[in-house]
Formats: sequence, structure tokens, C-alpha cells
Amino acid sequence: MKQFPDLIAPSILAADFARLGEETTNVLAAGADIIHFDVMDNHFVPNLTIGPMVCQALRNHGIKADIDVHLMVRPVERLIEDFAEAGASYITFHPEGCDHIDRALQRIRDLGLKSGLVFNPATPLHYLDHVLDRLDMILLMSVNPGFGGQSFIESTLPKIEMAREKIDASSLPIRLEVDGGVKIDNIGKIAKAGADTFVAGSAIFSSDDYAATISALKAAIVRAQAI
Repeated sequence: MKQFPDLIAPSILAADFARLGEETTNVLAAGADIIHFDVMDNHFVPNLTIGPMVCQALRNHGIKADIDVHLMVRPVERLIEDFAEAGASYITFHPEGCDHIDRALQRIRDLGLKSGLVFNPATPLHYLDHVLDRLDMILLMSVNPGFGGQSFIESTLPKIEMAREKIDASSLPIRLEVDGGVKIDNIGKIAKAGADTFVAGSAIFSSDDYAATISALKAAIVRAQAI
């Protein structure tokens, strides 16, 4: 049973970086709920993207919405401090990218942010058995991280169900986020499996009408959960 309202989190990885402040403002005005901020280091994943200075620039631009920072880096510890100073709201990271998972999660919370773990398609959920009480977010990747525009991996659906069962059994207030290939035609089954936070990059930023696309995504969630 989901505890939170459903949220649409556009990934600015798919935005026009030459107009990033404007793009972020526009997508929020179009009905997005939070901003997903993909950090890649060309080491942990095969791409290089953006860092704390860009997060701070968005705050300076006037972005007030939560910024959900997804660290695809190794090591993660230094960037926790930097993103906290830059105005992040959530920081999530991959267990493979950190030697001391419990300590890093606690540090995120000590800095006043919300913490989370990220699981690649082939990463087992057993890490959750030891740190659920440190989590505000579980993020399941439904593509292999490193690039935008990939297709949703269907085997993520039973994994979403498993994560939802763990959250429900714990009675802890933890969001369940899914990232990768989320589109209008599959967001309903992702929601039905138990997700409550939906990262969509190219599905939104490649569309001609952000508001219409976000509205269609939210409507698909409502339809699926009414069945």
C-alpha cells in the first residue's frame, strides 16, 4: 500500500543544457513535482554529466522544488557534502559505489537531506535488509545507467513488487522511485507494481508540450490504479 502521493520527476539529463534554468522552470510550471538530477563520473558509469555547481546554479536561478540527486559515482562521500551545500533535497547512491553504506546514509540525514539507495537491474535488494531505517527513498533502475533514452527492462516489474513488499512490511515512510524508459504507455504498470515516484527524461523533454505529456503520465497512473 503506497503511503505517498505519486510524483513525476523529470530527469534534466534529457533537457537542453544550453537553457537548463529555463527548461527546469518550464517543466515545473507544466506540472512536474520534483527535479531528478543525474550525476555521472565517467568511471562508475560510462558518461560524464553535471555536478554540484549546476545544482547550485538551479537554486540561484530560483528553483524551489525538491532536487533529487542521483549519484552514479565512486566514491560518493565527498559529493554528499558538496551537494548538501549546493541545495540538494534527496541524495541517492549505488551500494557498489560506497565502501561504508550505513555511514554515508547517516551522513546525508545528518546534513538535513533525505537519503536513498539505488539498485541497478542486476543488483539484488538484500542491502535493504540492513539499512531500511536509514532510507527515505529506494530507487530502482529500469535501464542500465549511463545514458538516457533507453528502453524499460521488463524484469524490473517484479523487483518493484519485491521492494514495495519490503517497504510495506517495515511500515517506514520510504518512497519507491523508478528510473529508465518510463513513458505514457508503461507508467501505469510501473505504478501498479508499487512505485510512487517516476523519473521520465526523454518522454517529457522530447515532447512538444510538457504540460500535456505530464498530464498524460499522471492520468495513466490514475487509470492503472483504479483497475
